[in-house]
Amino acid sequence: MHVTRCPIPVATRAPGGETNAYLVSATETRHDGAGDKPAILVDPAGKTDALDRLLEAHTIDHILVTHTHPDHVSAVEAYATATDATLWARYGRVDRFRDAAGCDPDRTFTPGTTIPLGDERVQVLDAPGHAPDHVALEAGRGGPILCGDCAVREGSVVVGAPEGDMRAYISTLRRLWAIDPPALYPGHGPEIETPRTTLERLLTHRAEREQRIREAAAMGADTVSEFLERAYDKDLSGVRDLARATVAAHLEKLAVEGRVAWDNPPASPLADD
Repeated sequence: MHVTRCPIPVATRAPGGETNAYLVSATETRHDGAGDKPAILVDPAGKTDALDRLLEAHTIDHILVTHTHPDHVSAVEAYATATDATLWARYGRVDRFRDAAGCDPDRTFTPGTTIPLGDERVQVLDAPGHAPDHVALEAGRGGPILCGDCAVREGSVVVGAPEGDMRAYISTLRRLWAIDPPALYPGHGPEIETPRTTLERLLTHRAEREQRIREAAAMGADTVSEFLERAYDKDLSGVRDLARATVAAHLEKLAVEGRVAWDNPPASPLADD
């Protein structure tokens, strides 16, 4: 299979101001004489001339998203209409998909579902944490993985309460490390050519942030703002709300594990202190 990245400018605070749409295309052309290659469109974040040109040489059989955050789904309806492709959503999350994409899916998948692409298959992998409906896509057996917002080559991924689940995110990173794919194609930024190195860096980053939060708890911190001030030593201008959400997600993880006493209601950990 071939994986082609197409960065799409987005209005949200996505890293670098872009979200990657991907075209996963079959190695061989069709056998029915059509002369083009079947392909899957993943995370159409916006309708652009560049993405239109990329699709012209292919027949788009399927459209999927790694998760339904706005910066990954904005052009789902437009390309579903333009290509007449089968539109997929995660089973049990159809309402969430409809609210985000503005249309109904044709079919649903679960982790483990395989989607045919010529003589090959793309497999859906469970990858929660950044979002509850998050999945990753393995392009062929033992092939590269389109990991959405599980990883980035530089920096870190926001995993913010109340939607983000830090325990699930850590487990997802560990599963990807165990799979050891040849490459990761992230939702933002360039291809990750050394997946295990990047995943280990992200795991270390989370462990270090968690340790600082535990140290803050030992020093008597008992509000999100107090944890925030002690867990970060950098300027948070413009991202303070994201940092608060991340601290709250770490606290929820530590509370479940019995390592920190944290009795804020999970539904409102970011309320003003």
